[in-house]
Amino acid sequence: MSKIAKKKENENFSAYVSIWVSIIGNIALFVLKLLAGIVSHSVAVIADAWHTMSDSISSLIVLVSVKITEKRPTKKFPFGFGRADTIASGILSIMLVVISIEFMIKGVEKLVDKETATYGTIVYVAMGLTIVFKEIMAQISIWGAKKSGKKSLKADAWHHRSDAISSVVILIGVFISKYFWWIDGVLGIAVALIIGFTAYEIMKDVAKSFIGESPEAELQQKIIKVANEAANMQIYPHHIHLHSYGNHHELTMHIYLPPNLELHLAHDLTDAVEEALKTKLQMVATIHIEPKPENLKIMQ
Repeated sequence: MSKIAKKKENENFSAYVSIWVSIIGNIALFVLKLLAGIVSHSVAVIADAWHTMSDSISSLIVLVSVKITEKRPTKKFPFGFGRADTIASGILSIMLVVISIEFMIKGVEKLVDKETATYGTIVYVAMGLTIVFKEIMAQISIWGAKKSGKKSLKADAWHHRSDAISSVVILIGVFISKYFWWIDGVLGIAVALIIGFTAYEIMKDVAKSFIGESPEAELQQKIIKVANEAANMQIYPHHIHLHSYGNHHELTMHIYLPPNLELHLAHDLTDAVEEALKTKLQMVATIHIEPKPENLKIMQ
């Protein structure tokens, strides 16, 4: 097995571990929290339970996206299927928006009807276990995202962390609930806002990926350094555009070469630069050659 294939296998393994830990753990926590919410008549706890269940559903979506991104590029889809991961993140964010709106409405209704909740031991246990295990799941998903480079796993990690934060909010409210009849309705709204903010963060990242951004300054400097070293001369890389398709990156840029450089030498130099970018930065480059202007140093 080649080094690249081995690396890919390890990346996929870390992704699958993260996903299955998420699915199994979330189903168990959902059952516990839903039971706690029903027993205590708490809209906040029930909202938090469905927030957890949405994590299981989102993890299943991530699982499907990981399987799709493993597919090899085809003639019809020459850039591969890496953006399935970004699409999965977008679906997760939409799910969270729907959940947020639903429980915002339920929290308001509870305040209007002046309904109270009766918290028992099961709520303390459910919230405590959720805080601990959801943060563990978040860390596992972050590890999986770093190893595999999957945006959807990073989104899943935020999903876990938002669940842990909402459970902290509910647990604080449970402790002070005997002093305020309205605490459960307010907590329901607070959890809805937390879920909504999480959706916004994920959606913002998805939008950046689809709309496209210029490479960050640090990455541009790496590209320039690798290109100049491969050419063994200053070629002034500019007009640098990077298009990402999951783990597949397409780079386009312009370079300046001496006007009198023979065509076959310019071709060989460009090939060397493209090979270096592919080997060192895992980028497939397409390079446009321009004759170097006499006043280039002044322009730079």
